[in-house]
Amino acid sequence: MPDDLTLRQMQQRVDAYISQFREGYFPPMSLVVRLTEELGELAREVNHEFGEKRKKPDEPEGSIAMELGDLLFVITCLANRLNIDLEQAFNAVMDKFETRDKHRWTRITSSGRGPGEVES
Repeated sequence: MPDDLTLRQMQQRVDAYISQFREGYFPPMSLVVRLTEELGELAREVNHEFGEKRKKPDEPEGSIAMELGDLLFVITCLANRLNIDLEQAFNAVMDKFETRDKHRWTRITSSGRGPGEVES
């Protein structure tokens, strides 16, 4: 399994996995509900690690990385179900951020500080 997996290869790998089952992809609404469920699980893990709500001693250990992976899987299933090329979608979104929003945030200068910031 290559470390430098492209989005297109990820979509193909998920499709190869799903295609071996008679049920195939879930309907889009079911996938969105599943996406919401997985996002909740990610939120729970982030809250346990960084928030006020710590894990109970008897709760099983979770993983933020695994929850992000679950989200990627479901997003990929939804994209495949709707025939959306994730590479094209991602490139379009990055173009939006890099053009429309290019002046929205304070850039870091070569000194590592924002414009007008002085060294403390």
